[in-house]
Amino acid sequence: MLEAHFFAVDLFVGFSLPVYLHVRHRSDPAPVRVLQLFWLGVAIGLTWEVPLFLSTIFASEPIVGFLREPPVHPGVFMIAHAFWDGGLFLVGLGLVRAACPHPVLARFRWPEMVVFALWGQLSALAVEVSSVLNQGWVYHGGHAWNPVLFHLAGHPITVLPQLIWLAAPIAYYLCALRIVRPSGPAISIKSGDGSAETVER
Repeated sequence: MLEAHFFAVDLFVGFSLPVYLHVRHRSDPAPVRVLQLFWLGVAIGLTWEVPLFLSTIFASEPIVGFLREPPVHPGVFMIAHAFWDGGLFLVGLGLVRAACPHPVLARFRWPEMVVFALWGQLSALAVEVSSVLNQGWVYHGGHAWNPVLFHLAGHPITVLPQLIWLAAPIAYYLCALRIVRPSGPAISIKSGDGSAETVER
């Protein structure tokens, strides 16, 4: 059953992501690389992972808490989850590529940002539901700033992660536009399947 291995899978996938991406894209000649967009997502993810996990260590009323004793220090989960965030943002970019007219990220487009925002909502809900069902962690609800959406397996699924993953994809999208399309000559964005598309600057 996944519950017994949930923490191990969580950490393994999180720490494997940067290794896999660096090995896969280390020889990528494109001026704008998947790695840059990954580390952008990691940096944005740290803006909430750091305060969330610090609250589990130091706060008398933490924002999020573990449902059972974690196998490692919470700070290790903080780093792994930031890597997860970078990966989730890349998946969102892949969905934009699949759903929106090419070239993507050539300029601001509402459909692209909407796809990112919808992906953020779905992924945030999926992560919290999977965590609660596998006795991982839970956001403490019942506060004015974090009302409860519904209960699952006796634990609250709350608004705060949904708000985080509404704002974060928008911030990521706007930053990605600056990375992919600053002023200058045309660039090539290489995707995971090896194909490339050119964006005119």
